[in-house]
Amino acid sequence: MQRRDFLSSMAAGASLLVPVGRSAWAASGASDTGDTGATRQKLIVVMLRGAVDGLNVVAPVGDANYRRLRPTIGLELPGADGGALDLDGYFGLHPALAPLMPLWQQKQLAFVHASGSPDESRSHFDAQIYMETATPGRKSTPDGWMNRLVTALPGHSAASRAISIGPLMPRILSGPAAAINLPNGAGATRADVLDRPAVGAAFDQLYAAHARFGRAYSEGRVAHKEVMQAAMTQEMQAADNGAPLPNGFPDDAARLAGLMRSDPRMQVAFIALGGWDTHANQGAASGQLANRLAPVGLGLATLAQRLGPMFEHTTIIVMSEFGRTARQNGNAGTDHGHGNAMWLLGGRVAGGKVYGDWQGVGDDALNEGRDLPVSTDFRSVLAQVAEKHLRLPDGQLARLFPDMPRKALGFQLLQV
Repeated sequence: MQRRDFLSSMAAGASLLVPVGRSAWAASGASDTGDTGATRQKLIVVMLRGAVDGLNVVAPVGDANYRRLRPTIGLELPGADGGALDLDGYFGLHPALAPLMPLWQQKQLAFVHASGSPDESRSHFDAQIYMETATPGRKSTPDGWMNRLVTALPGHSAASRAISIGPLMPRILSGPAAAINLPNGAGATRADVLDRPAVGAAFDQLYAAHARFGRAYSEGRVAHKEVMQAAMTQEMQAADNGAPLPNGFPDDAARLAGLMRSDPRMQVAFIALGGWDTHANQGAASGQLANRLAPVGLGLATLAQRLGPMFEHTTIIVMSEFGRTARQNGNAGTDHGHGNAMWLLGGRVAGGKVYGDWQGVGDDALNEGRDLPVSTDFRSVLAQVAEKHLRLPDGQLARLFPDMPRKALGFQLLQV
């Protein structure tokens, strides 16, 4: 067992709810708004595995070619039955994402269209590796870019500084820096056998002085306690509100927000959502894609709302490994494509705009005549967030995103 895996299993597997009141957190210097200096600026990454159809998320409804390419799955013009939600008179948001429109109107939501990885692979497995390691075309990179980010951030790194929600520790957080992985759902914070005093004491005695696993065991126990203390505080807050949390992603998003507010040492978080490979019966304003987008929109809106004042210092990035074909296929779906749309939400996001070098969806503008080209490298977007939001200097950016194109973005995604 690798030290990394051992630490992850200790942090995520042992799940005791330790009863801790707000006074204990106040004594430790934690605050409800997370205003703790080095970890004040937060980053949350949501990955839509399976290649979401960016052309129906942020649809170029003002381009006649769009409806020509998608006669049955294309969104209608704003105002029509099943129409897109107007963004800027040319682009429209999928109506299933209506909960995000207040953030757009408040200029806290933006999109970067025709963005993605420069690698031409249309393999889900390869493309996801490239986006999680931020080294397109190279599978051998041993660590994920979010793990490298943790090592580059200023200040002392608590065991709970990086957190992932999902069934397994993702590639994006793999590496030497400590990170916690929690399963989806409320069961992630239930007590288990290691939280029984006698069992815990026995394991402490067994591993505390272990030459190989001692440090990892100790860090894992600390990380576990931090997360469980934050979880207890969140459960208390939810009960005080008098309403149950919503299901699925909105539920996990609300829980994540509660954890981050309760433990301001948490600074970076990752969550992945699957089911976006819509080869058949994709639908337009309703149907398969709409049914999957609806909880994403609600979950992101819930996350923003539940973060409260912390949202002002948080940037949320939504990305997918690649886009889908511009032309619908014979099964009323779309196939693996290339360029896509990245989403950015946050208190300091320069929102209310669709950014990027947009060339339209005419036949002569499409990559290989079938899908959006990648005119904005996803690493350039991540690098600007790391620089402007997390305040990383050039030297650390170069280590975080090796071989990144030297060409800077021609637009500012964050208010400085």
